[in-house]
Amino acid sequence: MTIQVIVLNGGSSSGKSGIVRCLQAELPTPWLAAAIDTFVDSLPASLRSAGEGIGFAADGGVAIGEEFRRLEAAWREGVAATARAGARVIIDDVFLGGPASQEPWRKALTGLNVLWVGVRCESEVAEAREIARGDRPRGMAAAQAEKVHRGVSYDLEVDTTHMESLACARTIAAHVT
Repeated sequence: MTIQVIVLNGGSSSGKSGIVRCLQAELPTPWLAAAIDTFVDSLPASLRSAGEGIGFAADGGVAIGEEFRRLEAAWREGVAATARAGARVIIDDVFLGGPASQEPWRKALTGLNVLWVGVRCESEVAEAREIARGDRPRGMAAAQAEKVHRGVSYDLEVDTTHMESLACARTIAAHVT
């Protein structure tokens, strides 16, 4: 079974983006990256606040509105269509709703060979990365560290607490045929 899509789920500052870049360098064929952060960055300013879009509270909480959900569903279908058209895709997402967030991806990716990967990181380490990044509300990493994994099923899990992105990528790449 040839893997067509790799889905990475983990909290903010867990190391998903670094793993994606390492996977792109390590895998023998080209893989596209599809990150939830890139999708959020593509939204108009009017949807980057609470209400119909996505809002980030000072304590790291995230509020999602209906228009965000509609556009996210369209983005998800577009990513799946890209994979169906022959591109291999690595998805970097944050399942804020646990299994309820995984299910729409399962539906969108039906018929594709998917490797589901949990990216774990102890909250203290993710929080330190969050502070060093300086581009996230403080508290987001700690709030998401465990929440995003509750009830989610994976084929493989990696932990970036004490493992570098490259080592995690190589572990994942060993499962991609």
